[in-house]
Amino acid sequence: MNYIKVSRYIILMVFLFVPIIFSFDDTEDRLNNEIEEYVHDLSEIKMEGKLRVVTDFSSVNYYIYKGQPLGFQYEMLQELSDYLGIEIEVSVNNDIKQNFNALTSGNVDLIASNLTVTPERESFIDFTLPHSQSRQVLVQKANIQKLFHGNQELRDLKELSGKTVYVQKYSAHYQQLKNISENLGGTINIIEVPIETEQLIKMVSRGDIEYTVADEDIAMVTNSTISGLDIETVLGVPQEQAWAIRENTPELKNEINLWLESFTKTRKFAILQNKYFNSRSINKIVNSSYYYPESGRISQYDDIFKSEGLKIGWDWRMLASMVYQESRFNPAARSWAGAFGLMQLMPGTASRFGVSQNSPVRNQIEAGIKFIQWLDVRLIDLVPDPDERKKFILASYNIGFGHVKDAINLTEKYGGNPQLWEGNVEYYLLKKSEKEYNTDPVVVYGYARGTETSRYVKDIMYRYNHYLNIEESTHLAQVLQ
Repeated sequence: MNYIKVSRYIILMVFLFVPIIFSFDDTEDRLNNEIEEYVHDLSEIKMEGKLRVVTDFSSVNYYIYKGQPLGFQYEMLQELSDYLGIEIEVSVNNDIKQNFNALTSGNVDLIASNLTVTPERESFIDFTLPHSQSRQVLVQKANIQKLFHGNQELRDLKELSGKTVYVQKYSAHYQQLKNISENLGGTINIIEVPIETEQLIKMVSRGDIEYTVADEDIAMVTNSTISGLDIETVLGVPQEQAWAIRENTPELKNEINLWLESFTKTRKFAILQNKYFNSRSINKIVNSSYYYPESGRISQYDDIFKSEGLKIGWDWRMLASMVYQESRFNPAARSWAGAFGLMQLMPGTASRFGVSQNSPVRNQIEAGIKFIQWLDVRLIDLVPDPDERKKFILASYNIGFGHVKDAINLTEKYGGNPQLWEGNVEYYLLKKSEKEYNTDPVVVYGYARGTETSRYVKDIMYRYNHYLNIEESTHLAQVLQ
């Protein structure tokens, strides 16, 4: 995601006072897309072991809340991952054009969003079966016309003649408005801006702009979190919403369609829809201090993570992901084995670094950082690459340095790369549960059950990537507030 970080003043000057209308007549020129023949169907995806997906951040589709990725599209993707039996690599971008380009160029295999199926889009991409339907609605301030002109809200679409309406660039809302405008003699001033629909709705609520257009389901969710909006003016009939795939991936399309046809009829899908589109809990989440896209905060300990992360050269979000894995940010957490606190230090380790269960949270985190530094010193010559070494440190933090060193020795003995975690040292750590390997002469610490540690490292890295996903969205949200 390459968002331009500009001030709210510049946004308003550029987008509110410069009436630029973008043509949607030529989809290919509009997207500047040179679609190449790129074959990466389900067979290749399964060989690679991951499905690359891009979605968009919003209060419905994808966000981080209290350190955990959530959202309608995110949970749908987790279900699809289980069905396909492969990992789904999620990236996030709210720029519709960039997402289409990423799909057609082969950088992603699927766009998992509420994309309206239109003839213009079907000319260069393919769609799965629809996962939902929604109408487009006009978003305006409630009673704004009554307050300033003595009239009610705009209800008759003919009243849009001469009005200025802002829509997200490359969204299906442009074409809908264009069709209405043509019926009115081309009199609607349609301005496309590179701002996602939820932010445009917020600009309407603040009075920065008068009108925007949104899918009704998104508008209803946003309306539940922002007072003073009117979303009752419907612009058209319900339209199908689906995921987008390349035209040359029939295997992937067929498999996803088989899953969608079944899954969308299940109780689990109905629960998901209710959770994200009808539940009042969304209001609580969006207004929480730990709704990451708006607040920029993952937990109440972020400031400590930032300062302590500098000591070990770690991105603070990596440290936050690790602490979430250990304790879910609960300083009172206790494990069956006796580990305690945010960092889940064992009593012996805690004592070595000068803390106990009664020590302040900051001191416990500092002790955990010292333990990480201790592990780093022992691994730096064995794993010179700092990014790769983080995985070895995480594994050692979980299962102990001795077991990781055994796995390094086994990897070297059996011809693997002892400086790589995935598929190498991780593989032989898993093998330490087998007698053939845990009794090998190069093994000092004997039996180990490495499955938990393998999952531990994967989960932390996975969550860290999600934290990185929405970093730019946080900057944009803060600019627009």
